[in-house]
Amino acid sequence: MLQLNNLTKVYGTGDKALTDVTINIPGGQVLALIGPSGAGKSTLIRCINRLVEPTSGTVTLKGVELTGLGSNALRKQRRNMGMIFQEYALVERLTVMENVLSGRLGYVGFWASFFRKFPQADVDEAYRLLDRVGLLDMADKRADELSGGQRQRVGICRALIQNPSLLLVDEPTASLDPKTSRQIMRLIVELCRERNLAAIINIHDVALAQMFVERVIGLKLGVMVFDGGPDDLTPEVLTDIYGEEDWEATIEKVEDEEEDEML
Repeated sequence: MLQLNNLTKVYGTGDKALTDVTINIPGGQVLALIGPSGAGKSTLIRCINRLVEPTSGTVTLKGVELTGLGSNALRKQRRNMGMIFQEYALVERLTVMENVLSGRLGYVGFWASFFRKFPQADVDEAYRLLDRVGLLDMADKRADELSGGQRQRVGICRALIQNPSLLLVDEPTASLDPKTSRQIMRLIVELCRERNLAAIINIHDVALAQMFVERVIGLKLGVMVFDGGPDDLTPEVLTDIYGEEDWEATIEKVEDEEEDEML
């Protein structure tokens, strides 16, 4: 479904953010990107939808090579990629409903979007999504009245209303408390399964990645150094990715939390 071949990003300073990253992601697979700060995780996500232009290599989504597209064709292909941001990227003065419907801007004409006039089918879908994430009664609240977890749920709805094939998720739990972080990760994974969506989740929290995803990619200084299941993240592998740490304690924490989730 998504193929990255030898994806490389070199900035004007000469710094290499990514080096020859090659990943194949089938439809419906949810994977996590882990690695230390500066490893290239956010750059990788932004190279896929070309918010950052790759220096070389290719990105192919459902048979279409994105890296060679002009602006108009790229804009149409971006409909297939829903983006969920670390800082939510909501318009604070707009309502929850208006923020969700902004995910349909790529489908409606200029004047319809200017006056925020959306087809009834889009409005109905927005209500369904808000109901699914537990925010139906907040549809008319302004975004600046919401908690961090509620804002992230609005961002999830905004991405899903595009009806994408791929979710690109950039640090969805970075500003959230541990309980809300687990709730958001669980919600993202459940929604992907319900809709057969592929997802790439950039996440710092190794324990969350191990708890919720089926595949983990490890980046270090822009190079892919690990590709496997969460059970394969041994202390030796984590030391290779991040450096020395008491990784046994992290693995034990994951096992304890998984037991708690089952109770």
